[in-house]
Amino acid sequence: MKTLWAPWRIGFILGEKPMTCFLCEEPGRGISPESLVLALTRHSFVIMNRYPYSNGHLLVAPRRHVARPSELTREERVDLHELLTGSVELLGEVFSADGINVGMNLGAAAGAGVADHIHWHIVPRWIGDTNAMSVVGGTRVIPEALDATFEKLRPRFAVLHTPGDEQ
Repeated sequence: MKTLWAPWRIGFILGEKPMTCFLCEEPGRGISPESLVLALTRHSFVIMNRYPYSNGHLLVAPRRHVARPSELTREERVDLHELLTGSVELLGEVFSADGINVGMNLGAAAGAGVADHIHWHIVPRWIGDTNAMSVVGGTRVIPEALDATFEKLRPRFAVLHTPGDEQ
């Protein structure tokens, strides 16, 4: 039997589960290491994933709570696309990624953890990043702490932020 100790998860497991959508709540907290929000625009935002697949795993989401892309206005779609493409470019540069996965899960059956607030995942990838730990051990290794990743990304993502859109 394999055992992986993760004592930092007990707070989440035993803690009260929020009845609100974190993708609606976090942008209101502004750009900070606590919220993990890296950039805000009028209609969208970039936030680091608290449970990343790899270092630098980001989410790009509309600020408005919608479940389907068809529910977005044209202005929201343009804003999201600009933020998504800018995030892909910056993430690739900061982490010297060999490639990047960009994807969206629509609905719980598709794997969406937050099924009613659409968001895109941006996951940096490197040649050989699937190693023995994930293949044989079934364990993902994230070598950098979230706060260190935030501090690395935040100065670069400032160019994507629209001043005055904190609230």
